[in-house]
Amino acid sequence: MSKENRAFVSSLIDYYAGAAGSYVELASAYRGVVGSVRDAALGMMAGGVYSGFMQSYQSRRASPSLEEMREFGEMMRARAPDLMRAVEEASR
Repeated sequence: MSKENRAFVSSLIDYYAGAAGSYVELASAYRGVVGSVRDAALGMMAGGVYSGFMQSYQSRRASPSLEEMREFGEMMRARAPDLMRAVEEASR
């Protein structure tokens, strides 16, 4: 993944971490349907980051390589604690 794409994904993660309260509120609407509001909020946020990552390629009429997908997954796993911490703080 290019340096620019890594920076873009990192900025997406930062954005979603900053908006964690909105995702906790949205996930709360599914209380009783989902096992955990916090996990549901994290999933929504991760899905948003993934969607932004994929849209960045689609806007260039390109597709990420398998290696770029692996690197994206590694970035998400490395930053998942940041997202979960933001969710936990927003849940207080």
